[in-house]
Amino acid sequence: MKKLFAVLMASLGIALAQGASAQQKVIKIGAVYPLSGALASTGGELKQAIELAEDIINNPHPELKGIPLAAGAGLPKLGGAKIQVVFSDSQGKPGIGQAEAERLIDQEHVVALTGAYQSDVTKTASRIAEQRGIPYLNGESSSPDLTQRGYKWFFRTTPNDETFIHNMMEFLDGLKNQPTKKIAVVYENTDFGVNTYKAVQKFAKQSGREIVANIAYSAGSPSLNSETQKLAAAKPDVAIFASYTSDAMLFVRTMRQMNYAPPIFLANDAGFIDSRFISEVGPQVQGVLTRDVWSNDLYTVKPIIKQVNDMFKAKTGKDLNGNSARSLQGVLVLADAINRAGSTNPEAIRKALADTNLSADQIIMPWAGVKFDSNGQNLKGQGLILQLEGKQYQTVWPANYKKKQNLPILPFTWKK
Repeated sequence: MKKLFAVLMASLGIALAQGASAQQKVIKIGAVYPLSGALASTGGELKQAIELAEDIINNPHPELKGIPLAAGAGLPKLGGAKIQVVFSDSQGKPGIGQAEAERLIDQEHVVALTGAYQSDVTKTASRIAEQRGIPYLNGESSSPDLTQRGYKWFFRTTPNDETFIHNMMEFLDGLKNQPTKKIAVVYENTDFGVNTYKAVQKFAKQSGREIVANIAYSAGSPSLNSETQKLAAAKPDVAIFASYTSDAMLFVRTMRQMNYAPPIFLANDAGFIDSRFISEVGPQVQGVLTRDVWSNDLYTVKPIIKQVNDMFKAKTGKDLNGNSARSLQGVLVLADAINRAGSTNPEAIRKALADTNLSADQIIMPWAGVKFDSNGQNLKGQGLILQLEGKQYQTVWPANYKKKQNLPILPFTWKK
């Protein structure tokens, strides 16, 4: 009954939107993100990126050659209907994210959901979508277990942390003049952090490395002195961090105050690539490394990276990063599936998502494409390793993407 109700509500949503005028068709997509609280800066960037995706879908952008829906205006198989993304604030809390997913389905009558950046919020919001039979496209949450739940309605375009951590070990294997055998893992005790640690356990062992410190902490802690002392006492060759923005900044300030610098300071993306992190502590943390999925120095390999980044910067004054670019790509994939479905029926959209097979030339990300496995995980994603230099991260791995041969600069040291 719930799924039938969802289908009827989705149909009602587009029928109401179409009622005023055939030229005012609107198809609603719900987006759950942390728009207030500690992650508001990240959530705001993701919202801006999705608004750019709306523009690309709803208005002609023939310059973005090869990108589905960019050349025209709206969804051609739905009579030129426009996409309207309805944003909802999770406040960074799983319970609120779940309630907002329910509200978007029941009150806003969205035909699909996207979000929610934090893996633990994505878990609760997507559970509601699964129960209601509503497609859920996740662009940026990386915990592997999100696609290990046997869900029918959940799809993820980003690679997961197992791919990213494996990439990290491959990168470390290539560092011939720097010890990399002893690893410390510092992580917040949510799905994101815990699954990062599990992936490091798995791939460190496979690569012949030892975990010398396992340091979990509560997200949003007012002090990280104890955790930093444990890290320094372990004397790792490599410190891997899984932290969102405010915690990442506090770790930098605490380590700097204690005059402790890990020889290789390697982040699992998240807060370390946020524009607020770069502007506020970036000058002091030059040389920090991070895994990522996006880098603006790759435009010589893939010119559309510069085209899309220029569009985003003109609207926001900021560059795209691995967080915002993935959210943008996720909505483009979802809109393409809705168009191919030629319908707002949830099952038709779900089937179109399952049938997605986009090539590298049809996406903005530096991936091989988008094609989902039976669990809804994109099989064609890949990761990068970047190093912060000035106000930008530069690609240092894979070697064929590296533009500056003097990078990476190691060991890591604090800058004045």
